[in-house]
Amino acid sequence: MHEHWLKRWEEGRIGFHRDSVHPALIRHWPMLGAVPGTKVLVPLCGKSLDMRWLAEHQHPVLGIELSERALEQFVEDGRGEVSRYQQDGFAILRQGSIELWCGDFFHFHIAQASEIGAFYDRAALIALPEATRQRYAFHLAQLIPPGARGLLVSLSRSGDDGPPFHVDGAEVACCALFL
Repeated sequence: MHEHWLKRWEEGRIGFHRDSVHPALIRHWPMLGAVPGTKVLVPLCGKSLDMRWLAEHQHPVLGIELSERALEQFVEDGRGEVSRYQQDGFAILRQGSIELWCGDFFHFHIAQASEIGAFYDRAALIALPEATRQRYAFHLAQLIPPGARGLLVSLSRSGDDGPPFHVDGAEVACCALFL
């Protein structure tokens, strides 16, 4: 699966990327009650502009993405100095209050997730095949503290081929049990 996503980024086949902030984030995030300063984990973040929106609303952001190209494009399109460093097998880019970890989400550990108080999943769950989704939900639950809130943005579609993959409401509810 990793090779599939890396190839899509290399070839520019990223039709899932939005050139604007997702309207569901703007509409629903305020209802979560995440106070300014709450650090937000954004798994499989790509180069989502939603991270900038969160940062503009006083939330430090910790994004995790497999594709170095996605993260480089994100910081190229941003403003401000970029610092780069390595930690625990991840290449990390920081621009303002946004910290981007390049590597496998499943290799990101709780010790690296200090201060996370919320999460934002914009289509990460539906990007994963069925065999991986429960593992994803369990791993996400290990990274966020009890009581943390989050927003899952998904879509409904028919068919089993993907990504995006079909994830019905019952499966979302099952994954939510981990959280």
